[in-house]
Amino acid sequence: MLQVGIVGLPNVGKSTLFNALTRSRKAEAANYPFCTIEPNVGVVEVPDVRLAELQKIAGTKVVIPAAIEFVDIAGLVAGASKGEGLGNKFLANIREVDAVVHVVRCFENDDIVHNMGKVDPVRDIGVIETELILADIQSVEQQLDKNQKKVKSQDKEAIENVALLTRLQKHLNEGQPASSLTLNDEERLRVKTYGLLSSKAVLYACNVSESDLADPSKNPHVLAVRKHIAQQHGCESVVICAQVEAELCDLPPDEAREFLQSLGVEDSGVSELIRSSYKLLGLATYFTAGEKEVRAWTFRQGMTAPQCAGVIHTDFEKGFIKAEVVAYTDLIKCGSVAAARDAGKYRLEGKEYTFKDGDVALFRFAN
Repeated sequence: MLQVGIVGLPNVGKSTLFNALTRSRKAEAANYPFCTIEPNVGVVEVPDVRLAELQKIAGTKVVIPAAIEFVDIAGLVAGASKGEGLGNKFLANIREVDAVVHVVRCFENDDIVHNMGKVDPVRDIGVIETELILADIQSVEQQLDKNQKKVKSQDKEAIENVALLTRLQKHLNEGQPASSLTLNDEERLRVKTYGLLSSKAVLYACNVSESDLADPSKNPHVLAVRKHIAQQHGCESVVICAQVEAELCDLPPDEAREFLQSLGVEDSGVSELIRSSYKLLGLATYFTAGEKEVRAWTFRQGMTAPQCAGVIHTDFEKGFIKAEVVAYTDLIKCGSVAAARDAGKYRLEGKEYTFKDGDVALFRFAN
């Protein structure tokens, strides 16, 4: 299962957010730096309103949503790349995840210590980025040295690595993350093998106060973050109130919905964060729906029908014959499987078909 790491400076609300995401109290949340030392890991269901509609059509009581893992990583501080604040350990934790949610504090509260004195989310983003870039510079230098030794023997792989690593070294030394270097498809695949921290996809989570939820655009810190990441990264951001989300964990669904509406919002910020993280990982969902169960299956965007069949079981991919597919929107519009078949909305797709988010599928395969 793919993992999303939650990172940020100490005391920005990471552990509170993690507890809300996982509906647990696994991560200690306290008002002092390095509250989290060992990373906490939790499996999180991906909210998807389509499952309820498919359940009605299938007439089943069993619904299994898609899921991803979130990892609560301890707060980084300036100097982490040199080992400050247990930096080496924390950087290693980031290296192991597939994407990053960067939590930035966008609320004022004198009772909650900010380890850099005052609230300035753009500065905070810069601190984390700098530490990841500095760690990557060290890594690139080591890999460059190793590959340059192999170039003397005309090692083709080493020659290509040296060319790309040299470009990366220059780019990183200019203070730019590896993710912003222009690469072709082949180079992107090669960079993945380098394990660079600043090459990971990032989603920014603006942690605001309860009073800012109804209209985050009035919060100057949120506006500053949005402007900064649009100019520097082209990344996306979500607005959450980690404290409110943690309180929602203790409420039944109906009461939680009423509470959110009283704050002027319709949906939980955590739900948006999970969906955005799923998208950040390059993931999409197809469904199987029958009397036994309705289930969401996770696949990487661009996967073919046999590969998607293999998500269920490797035997499905090996013996793949055809996929019987209907788009979710067509099935809902028709109201039943029989009506969708009569309307000609079901299709038989072969090995070259690329699955789309929302496809409802039945696989035919040889034993």
